[in-house]
Amino acid sequence: MTNPKETRSYNHQMETFTEALATARQMQQDWLSYGLNFIHLYVDDVDGDWLDTWENDEIFANPVLDHIKEFLVSDDILAVRLRNYLGERSLFDLAVNLEEMWRITPASERLATVKNILAIGETDDVDISDLADSLLNKLTETL
Repeated sequence: MTNPKETRSYNHQMETFTEALATARQMQQDWLSYGLNFIHLYVDDVDGDWLDTWENDEIFANPVLDHIKEFLVSDDILAVRLRNYLGERSLFDLAVNLEEMWRITPASERLATVKNILAIGETDDVDISDLADSLLNKLTETL
C-alpha cells in the first residue's frame, strides 16, 4: 500500500515539474515568435551592465548549494558512501537536487524526497533508506 505522504510528495514534485515544463514551452514559443527580442519579455534590464557585474550579484550566491557541494566531495564517511553508491552519476546534479529539495520540500516530506532522489540506480547491496536517513541527518546538522 502506498504511503499517503509519499503520494503527496510525488504529486507535489509532478506539479512543480509540470509548471517548469509549461514555462519552458512558453519561453520556447516566445523565442520562435519574437526571435532574439524575446529576451525583453523575461529580462527587465537587457541593455544594462548585469553581465559585467554578474559575479558581484548576491542573488546568485547560494550558500546551501555550496555547503552541499563541499560535503559531497569531502572525506566524510557518508560522503564516500554516497559517491560509491552514485557510481558514474553526477555529484553536481545530486547537489542541485538536494538543494532544491531543501528549499521547496516541507521538512516532514524530506526523507521521502531524498529516497526518491537516491533511488535512481539503486543496487541490492545498499540500504537506500539508511543512506537517505543518514544524508538527511547530515544535511540537517550542517545546514
